[in-house]
Amino acid sequence: MTRIRFQRSLDDLKEKLLVMAGLAEQAIQRAVEAYRVRDLSICDLVSRSELAINRLEREIDQAALDLLAMEQPMAIDLRFILAVIKINADLERVGDAAKSISDRVRTMESMAIADLPIDIPRMAALASNMVRRSLQSFIEADPEMAQSVLSMDDAVDSMNRSAHITLTHVMGTESHLAPQALNALMVCRSLERVADHATNIAEDVIFWVKGADVRHKASVEATKAATNSN
Repeated sequence: MTRIRFQRSLDDLKEKLLVMAGLAEQAIQRAVEAYRVRDLSICDLVSRSELAINRLEREIDQAALDLLAMEQPMAIDLRFILAVIKINADLERVGDAAKSISDRVRTMESMAIADLPIDIPRMAALASNMVRRSLQSFIEADPEMAQSVLSMDDAVDSMNRSAHITLTHVMGTESHLAPQALNALMVCRSLERVADHATNIAEDVIFWVKGADVRHKASVEATKAATNSN
């Protein structure tokens, strides 16, 4: 394979991944809207999106593996292909999270809408923004933008912990709202996972561009600090 053909194949791989990214981001937005308005027709759209996302995941993985088999890519190209494979998996899981939320909406069809003391749309907006920024950092090969996504994860984790405390209290004190609170708890958990996948994507961008593995760096540094203080 000539270098020009190889570069064209890399560009095609990137384009396919961006198509999948758009579907995954749209699926999350639709799932949260379905939850907000209890609209099962939107859930149907999410289910169809998941099928398309799963199909693209298989196509992207195969294309990436074909490139690895047919060419001996230079270091940065090799890191790009490996990053695509990992980002591909995370985007598929974002689609899974959207499907999980829409499935919750289906179980709530016969339940009365409850005014629970949590802000799921705000949490969804933050998680979606993380996905969007991580993918923008991929498009622009911008490790600094990717780094900014990592710092946003703490906010989503904090919101998820707060929701867990609040909704557990609701389930314990207002039994008639327990089913709605449990479903809301599961929706929050799915959104927290979306944020985790966005973080993974950002880390993969940093690995691709800089060759630096930043996974678990914060926990490693915290462990070193604790060890040094003893």
